[in-house]
Amino acid sequence: MKRIVLAILLFSAIGLQAETIKMKDGNLITGSIVAQTEYTLNLTTSYGTITLNQREIDQILPDKHRIVLKGGSQLVGQILDLDEFNLKLKTDDGAVVNIDMPQIVSVETYDYDRGENAQKEYVEKAQEVAAQREARAAAVAAGTAAAGVEAAGGLTFDNDIDQVFDTQKATVVNGQVVSATSQPTTPAVQKPLTDEEAFLKGVKTGSVSQQEYAAAAKEELSAKKQTEKQKPAKAPKTQRTEADFGKYFSVQAGVMPLDLKLDNSGRDGYNSDDEFDVGGTSITVSSKFLWRIKNSNLWLGPELGIGSIANNSFEDKDPTIDHSRIPDPEVKTNGQIFRGGVTAHYYINPKSRFAFYLTGSALYEMLHVNYRAEQSSSTISSNGFAGAAGLGVETWIDDLMIGLEVREVFAQRQKELKNSAGANTLVQLQLSWKF
Repeated sequence: MKRIVLAILLFSAIGLQAETIKMKDGNLITGSIVAQTEYTLNLTTSYGTITLNQREIDQILPDKHRIVLKGGSQLVGQILDLDEFNLKLKTDDGAVVNIDMPQIVSVETYDYDRGENAQKEYVEKAQEVAAQREARAAAVAAGTAAAGVEAAGGLTFDNDIDQVFDTQKATVVNGQVVSATSQPTTPAVQKPLTDEEAFLKGVKTGSVSQQEYAAAAKEELSAKKQTEKQKPAKAPKTQRTEADFGKYFSVQAGVMPLDLKLDNSGRDGYNSDDEFDVGGTSITVSSKFLWRIKNSNLWLGPELGIGSIANNSFEDKDPTIDHSRIPDPEVKTNGQIFRGGVTAHYYINPKSRFAFYLTGSALYEMLHVNYRAEQSSSTISSNGFAGAAGLGVETWIDDLMIGLEVREVFAQRQKELKNSAGANTLVQLQLSWKF
């Protein structure tokens, strides 16, 4: 029954142990680890939960216990396992010891702080005893003190024995020992509490007590959060403007309603009033590469473009067509436009977020219409100089610019296309880079 009670007490004592954290500055903090990351460790202590910086932690000390055995001998190490009959202990030198429960008097939590300072305390106490011995010997020699009976090692049994062993007095009630108290004949000098002892007893002591460390950690964390809130916002990126660059490249895509009139009176079967629309909405693609003229708002450079002419059809009146074989003959047309020349931009407000500019071009245009009749086919060409003028706007999107440009294109058509309109409106979206 005694072994069972001792095992239960051991289990309870071990289950209540907390982790001991040794900081690099020498402080020891006891508590329960509730969370741990690569950078921080959250520890719940009797004074609240604090966050420790992993870089300030020297080591997490393993749970150690002091096993006091009958006869006064003791072992210190980590408890690996225990039951009602046996306790397995791993000592500091790595040996594993099996201890029978009846041999165990008590199990105590190992006091790391005292473990580090025990040698210092031992030396100080030995020096104190030696000083008292010398003082007594001098007093005996001077005749101011009676000589006592000395035991081996220079101690006297009348007084000095109490410096080594406490006098044990038991309280007996109805023939049973109910308690034992240590009553030294010489009052013991009260030693200052260690930080760990002060923490357990709720007393402030030492140069840096554990409660002070916890309060300082909380204050530091609060100040850090407050500083982060007060950090000035990042300065916005410097706004780039057209005036900061000297070269310009763009690609454009757009549409142009093309007014083309075909005079077909020169072909068999048609009269002088027969004029057909062979234009429609033209899809255009172009590119420009411009240079700034010195430090002015004027840019100049080459432009190349290509456009399509929509598919069209009209009745084929060629008298040579056999209508019994081809009941509804048609003429089909489509074509292409090629342009090349010089383009200029003049920026009205180059330093604004949305930069407006005037644009003008001097171009050479080659227009080809493919004429496909039932009995014949040919290509109708109208080549010549053209001009363009218009207005554009651009704005920055990250490192690129997007823009919209509207132009009026002027061209004089020739041959069968001489009755076509001399001006057509071109609307383009553009993507450009400035460097």
